[in-house]
Amino acid sequence: MVTVREAADELVEVLVEENPLNELLLGLPGTADRLNDPDERAESCLRDRALRIASTARGLDGDDLTRDVVIAEAEGVATRIASRLVEHTMHDSVVSPLAKVLELIPQQHPEGADQERDYLSMLAAIPEFLARSGVRHRAGASAGRLPVARRVRVAIEHLDAHLAAPHDDPLRRPKLSSDEDRDRLLAEEVRPALAAYRQVLSDLPGRSDDEPGLCFLPDGAGTYTALARMHTTTDRTPEELHRTGRELLADLDEEYAEIGSRVFGLRDAAEIRDRMRSAPCWSSGEELLAAARTAVSRAEAAAPRWFGRTPSHRCRVEPFPDDQAPDAVGAAYLPGPVDGSRPGTYFANTHAAEQRPRFLAEALAFHEAVPGHHFQISLTQELTDVPTIRRIAGFNAHIEGWALYAERLADEMELYSDDLSRLGMLAMDSTRAARLVVDTGLHAFGWPRSQVVDFLRAHTLMPEVEVQSETDRYIEAPGQALSYMVGRLEVQRLRSQVERHPGFDLHAFHDLLLAHGPLPMSVLAGLCEEVAEPLPPPGEHLRSSHRRGF
Repeated sequence: MVTVREAADELVEVLVEENPLNELLLGLPGTADRLNDPDERAESCLRDRALRIASTARGLDGDDLTRDVVIAEAEGVATRIASRLVEHTMHDSVVSPLAKVLELIPQQHPEGADQERDYLSMLAAIPEFLARSGVRHRAGASAGRLPVARRVRVAIEHLDAHLAAPHDDPLRRPKLSSDEDRDRLLAEEVRPALAAYRQVLSDLPGRSDDEPGLCFLPDGAGTYTALARMHTTTDRTPEELHRTGRELLADLDEEYAEIGSRVFGLRDAAEIRDRMRSAPCWSSGEELLAAARTAVSRAEAAAPRWFGRTPSHRCRVEPFPDDQAPDAVGAAYLPGPVDGSRPGTYFANTHAAEQRPRFLAEALAFHEAVPGHHFQISLTQELTDVPTIRRIAGFNAHIEGWALYAERLADEMELYSDDLSRLGMLAMDSTRAARLVVDTGLHAFGWPRSQVVDFLRAHTLMPEVEVQSETDRYIEAPGQALSYMVGRLEVQRLRSQVERHPGFDLHAFHDLLLAHGPLPMSVLAGLCEEVAEPLPPPGEHLRSSHRRGF
């Protein structure tokens, strides 16, 4: 008889096979010498295996929390494979073959002879990986699942720049004891494979900017509904999500009026946002980076007053590598490995700093670093008494919902240095509310790219460089952008539900949200219902949370 833990361990094997690079970044053993197999038959077999694990888990008793995680994560694997995004995704860092090769592989840190051999094995696997990816692109195009022509051009431009600068190859970034074998592999095998892959891309037909959404592809509407359900771990429909986004934007206008009246002497939300668009930007990337580090340090100092547990490692703050920064988001968090050997890193984008407004820096830091992603992910990695799947599960609504909640929590913690930075918090909220509108607009309602750009310009404070990059992100990562605001709304609902009870302790609530690793929002809601009786008094939340199965 299979146990829940055995099913969980088998699912980890599936996740490694689905995307070994992602699991390698988390430090899982046995992942350092391989790439995923994009072959359609291989992916179909992997999907069947994931569905079998989910079916088996449903009939198992014991450790209900792990069982629920296994079922949801296994179904997520099946949804991702069934979406066939690999066929038409050109530059997204999670799915795109090119991004995996030129962005994720260079993030490795091989240490010692064994890891160096693994890294060379991974480089040797690139030609076959790209060849099979090219087959998938061609098959997708033949079936009507065309990439967006703009994204193909960007990928080709990236390849051209890479092939024109062999001595500035990001695949040479990881330090090895000897460069001879690596350089031979790159020159004789990898670079010719990249050139051949470029030819595949140049031969692909593409969709215009007027038809960038999934709804223009065969079975696209059903695919998007499934992806939205996976990313939000709710049953909210695209229509509901679109409406919620518009309602949230209207509610935010009232907050703009309240804070903007103090900063600018204005109460009209549109006028306040116009004034914010001319607010000072950074004079240099170094200044931007220094501000990010200051915000993170301030949050770390305040955290013990709001959390029962804090991570054992502080958060590193670094700029994006120069070759990634032009196409990267404004900020991102890269977790350290699960063994704790390296801390997580908050990457601030210092590229085009003179176009990035200063008022966003603090909210970004609180979201990506402390008390946002760094707290949640680091505390998850420190769990030692749960199956591995509970430490690496990728439920976006919980992960991103917590980080967006952290931006508002930072206001309660009095971490924002002034009202202009608090307007930056509202600007971040505007972005996440707008994502509900434009992501569903693209993929469910057939918006052209220009409509997304116009909507983001009108309703958010994104600088133009991010309006463009974020629009392309939503095109190539359908549904992911929904997870932020949906997750935060659910966290806020759960807090409102629990804090009505006598003896409510905010420390205990935060520990509850972070104590089990990422969870589907429905499962997290069930945990909160279990502890809806009075929470432990201050000072006893850690002992009580252990007793209650927090």
